[in-house]
Amino acid sequence: MLDAIFAQLMAVFDLGGPVVMVLIGVSVVTLAVVLYKLWQFSVAHVGHHAALRTAVAAWDAGDRASARTALKKSKSYLAPVVAAAFEGRDKDRLLAMAEERFSQLERGFRYLDSVAQLAPLLGLFGTVLGMIEAFQSLQAAGAQVDPSILAGGIWVALLTTAVGLVVAMPTALLLSWFEARMEAERVVADTFVLTALAPANRAGASDPGANMMPAHG
Repeated sequence: MLDAIFAQLMAVFDLGGPVVMVLIGVSVVTLAVVLYKLWQFSVAHVGHHAALRTAVAAWDAGDRASARTALKKSKSYLAPVVAAAFEGRDKDRLLAMAEERFSQLERGFRYLDSVAQLAPLLGLFGTVLGMIEAFQSLQAAGAQVDPSILAGGIWVALLTTAVGLVVAMPTALLLSWFEARMEAERVVADTFVLTALAPANRAGASDPGANMMPAHG
């Protein structure tokens, strides 16, 4: 099994050269990063804030007890931020808490961005090297030029550009999707925090945990 895999890798190396091997390695690492990010988003329940929306809506309506009950049901990574907002924490501190969670979810984005930008350049670099080799062979042939040799060298050289584009295009699309999700998450977090800090109904009459001021005679 390992011998067959090694033989295939050597065949790819002979056909496309070291640049294609590098691009294949980059694509494997990129796939691992994408799968990890999808798993991380799933565990954090990114985009799944139904319980939090219910809690914030109840808090906005003045029903503090229902808000806390709904909050306990939430598995969202933003639940601790909303809980702190219900306690009346400072706005800047709350937004910093949310931003810290965003930074954890955005780890790996820089790598994906680098792959989307550099993979086509690596492919182009391999093409340039291949074209140089092809024309060197053409020069060495002298007067006895075989067009098939030149054509074969050119298509092998262009193969690296194709591989680079194949790696870069899906990576760019996935990165755009990840970034769009995180942008939407920031909007949701801001809405939750601002609503919790400035609810429409500030009375909180139905909140059994509301502080009662002692009567003075």
